[in-house]
Amino acid sequence: MEYKYEKLTDKICVCASSDHRFGTDAFLLADFSGYRRKDKACDLGTGCGIIPLIMQKKDPPQVTYAVDIQEGAVEQLRLGMERSDTCGIIPVCADLKELWPEAPLGRLDLVTCNPPYKAPGAGFESALTAQRIARHEVLCTIYDVCAAAAKLLKFGGRLCLCNRPERLSDVIDAMKKNDIEPKRLRFVSKGPEEAPWLFLIEGKKGSKPFMKVEPQLYIRSEDGFSDELKRIYAIGKETT
Repeated sequence: MEYKYEKLTDKICVCASSDHRFGTDAFLLADFSGYRRKDKACDLGTGCGIIPLIMQKKDPPQVTYAVDIQEGAVEQLRLGMERSDTCGIIPVCADLKELWPEAPLGRLDLVTCNPPYKAPGAGFESALTAQRIARHEVLCTIYDVCAAAAKLLKFGGRLCLCNRPERLSDVIDAMKKNDIEPKRLRFVSKGPEEAPWLFLIEGKKGSKPFMKVEPQLYIRSEDGFSDELKRIYAIGKETT
C-alpha cells in the first residue's frame, strides 16, 4: 500500500491511500456536527480517521471512538496519529452492526458518520473491495448506521451524517425507525445556480418532531472557494 501524508495543521497529519482517502464532505460534516470539548463522541466508518483528526484541530471532544470494519483503515488512522499531536482518539476495528465488547452503549453525546452513499446495486461498483465498501452499502446500510448510533447515544445525544440528496428520504426514515428525530438539515451546492450535491443532517435521540432547514452552503464564489468553506478549512490553523 502506498501512503500519502497530508497536513491539516502543523500538528495534525492524515495518512491517505487509494483505498482510504477523504474529500470536502468530511470537513463539512465535522464542522456541521458542532462537536464540543466535553463531548464523548464516535465516528462510524471512519476510514483514514479524517473526521476525528479534523476535530483535533480545535477543542476536540474528550474522547472519540474511531470505528471501521477494515483493518487497513484503522492502521492508516494509527499511522496518522503517530505523526500528529492528538488526544482522546481511540481507534476501533469493529463491525458497526455488532459494535465491540467495550462499546459505550447509551453514553455518547455525538455520533458522526460519512456513510456509503449508494444503495446496493445502484451505479457502478468498483472492483476494489475497499472502495466498494466506502461507496456502496455492501457491508452496512443507512439503517444499520442509525441502529448503531441509537445504541451508542444517550437520550438527547446527536447523530450527524451526510449523504446525497437522492437518499434523503431513506436517511430520515432510518433515523425515525431508530428513535432519532431529524432536527437540522442543510443542503450543499457548488454555487447558487446549481442543484445540491450533498446534504448534512442532525438527529437527536428521543427528541420530539421539529426540523430546521438551514441556509444553503455554497462551496464556490466568483473568487474561488466561498468564505464559509475557507473558514471551515482554516479552523485550528495558526494565523499570522
